[in-house]
Formats: sequence, C-alpha cells, structure tokens
Amino acid sequence: QETLSPPTMRKSCCCKHKQAHLALWSCVPHHLTPQGKGEKTHGSDFSYVGIDAILEQMRRKAMKQGFELNIMVVGQSGLGKSTLMNTLFKSKVSRKSVQPNPEERIPKTIEIKSISHDIEEKGVRMKLTVIDTPGFGDQINNENCWQPIMKFINDQYEAYLQEEVNINRKKRIPDSRVHCCIYFIPPTGHCLRPLDVEFMRRLSKVVNIVPVIAKADTLTLEERDDFKETIREELRANGIDVYPQKEFDEDADDRKINDKIREMIPFAVVGSDQEYQVNGKKILGRKTKWGTIEVENIAHCEFAYLRDLLIRTHMENIKDITGSIHYETYRVRRLNESNGHFVSQQCERPAAQPKANGQPEEQQPGGPPQANGVAAPHEARSHEM
Repeated sequence: QETLSPPTMRKSCCCKHKQAHLALWSCVPHHLTPQGKGEKTHGSDFSYVGIDAILEQMRRKAMKQGFELNIMVVGQSGLGKSTLMNTLFKSKVSRKSVQPNPEERIPKTIEIKSISHDIEEKGVRMKLTVIDTPGFGDQINNENCWQPIMKFINDQYEAYLQEEVNINRKKRIPDSRVHCCIYFIPPTGHCLRPLDVEFMRRLSKVVNIVPVIAKADTLTLEERDDFKETIREELRANGIDVYPQKEFDEDADDRKINDKIREMIPFAVVGSDQEYQVNGKKILGRKTKWGTIEVENIAHCEFAYLRDLLIRTHMENIKDITGSIHYETYRVRRLNESNGHFVSQQCERPAAQPKANGQPEEQQPGGPPQANGVAAPHEARSHEM
C-alpha cells in the first residue's frame, strides 16, 4: 500500500492524479497529517497519553450545554435591587416596578417574581434567572415575612427532587434552585436591624447568602468601614454563616482567597445603568455636584469585587455548594420523612388473620404498593425466587 502524502510532494503524479490526491487529502483530519521536519509531535513522545485533551472535551461540552444561574435579591423597596442586577449583567435583566396607586404602593404580602433571560458573551451562553421579592420589609409588622421566601426556596428543591426520583428521568434536569441570595442592607451606618439578623440567620441554612450595603455612596469612607466592621461582628455573634463559608474551603489556597473575601463582606456597592464620559472613557456611574461616582472603580465602591465573586471567580463554587450542601440537606431530610412514613404505615397495618387450620393468612401478591413506591418485603422475595 502506498503512503498518503500531500499532492504538492508528488511531482511524478499527472494532473489527474494530483486532483484525486488533493480531494482525498482534504478529507484527512488535521491531527493525522504528517509533520514537517523539526516540528515537535506528540506521536514521537512515547510518554504522552493525551489526558490534557479532557479539558478541551469539557470545554466543548460546556459550550454546547450553556450555563444556568439563579439569583434572588432581597431587601426593602428603594435600595436599588433592580438597578444593581442590571449593572451586574450590563443589560435589563431586572425590571423596575411600575409606580402603583397610592393605596397599592406597599404590597400587602411578599410577592415572588422570577424573570429569566438568555445571555450570550463571546460564544458562551447562560440562562440567568433573577428572583425578586417585592414587599419584603415594607410592612409595619414584618413578623415572619421570611416565610414566603423560605417556602419558595424549598419548593424549588422539592421540584428538583421530584424530577430526580422519577423512573424516567430527563437527561438534564432543569435547575430552578436558588444558587445565591443577595441581601440588601440599608445604609444606616449603625447596626443591623432585628429583621436583617433574623432573615439571614434562618435563610443562611438553606441558601448561599451574600450581604451587601446598598447605596454605599451615602456613607463616608470612615462611616462605611465602621459599618462593615459592626455588621461582621453581629454576624459572628448571631452565628450567621454567609458565603463563602469557612467549613467549605477545600484547601489552603481556597482558604487564603476566601479569607480576603470574608474580610470585605458585606460589599459596599453602588449600582447605576447610566453612562458618563470621564477622562475620555465611558463609565457607569452616578453623577453628583461634587463629581461622578464610578461604579467599577474600587476606590469608589466595591461593586467590582461583588461582580467577580458572583460571575468571574466563584460562580461554579456557589452552584456546587447549592447542590452538594443545601440541596443535599433538604433531600436527606425529605427521604428520611418518607422512610419514617413508610415504617409507620407498616406498624399500623393489622396483623394477619389466622386461617381455620391455625396458619396465618398470606397476603395475595400484587397488593397495593407502599406510599413511597417500594413494594412490600414479601413481594420482593417472591420476585427474587
């Protein structure tokens, strides 16, 4: 058999043969083509296996599937929640609420609103869902106002669990679980309100919470630093573990990076979707009579640190903790409840009635399945025999 080589190397071929070789050569994969002299190839390296190609395979698969991120924003009205989300993703991903009538200005109950968007940047697609909570903290009596939010988060876990336990599961289960909750703290400069403490104490057990100081440009730099230190002390005193949690640091490198983030929490942020010209460059900012506050300038606010945490450095880790810690805790509890219900049903079943000959009457096969879908033990044995 003749070794295939490029037509340009075959001077003895006639014109017809050259065209045939050219057509055949164009079908050969690039990695099978012979290398020129002096070129380093993996084929000559007998120690090369090709494990590094796994990264490219994972990249191609991820690019095809795209990514999902579900962010919940919680805080009083007027703290700039919608504006901050629009600033984070450089698009109108969160709608500002239309001004209601005076008698409907404050909603009577907390309304959970979800808005999903498909965002694409440099070929990378992401489905972003923003969950807003209008009405939170706006009442005179805010007792138990966190319950609708807690119920919404658990409902998403339940929906995911039901998809998992189906006999015919989907190849890729739609993920509506809340990956991160951004909690907006009013820029009072004093201390956390009892509502803030109680909400974060309860919700930190079921979702990743990232607290931020809203509209931080209303505080001086000294007031901002004092307020941040006060908040960190109150979080420690009340046992509130916000993201990134210390117990989930995987190694020393992660601990070193996350310690720096924990020292900055809560992030003092400013949001704006208005563009201004500063030194010949377009920037997002808030214009005042004393100057322009640049949103992405770390000397003005900590918006850039929050954006990097949520998108550029820790997004996958946030989703991993949601799945492996928060959702797993919910899943184990629900399965234990189901097993406990199954055991209680077994105990409550009446004893078998004896026959005339004194032998207990056996249950007929094909009886009703248990509540959790598991067949009775004697039925399982009959299938195994």
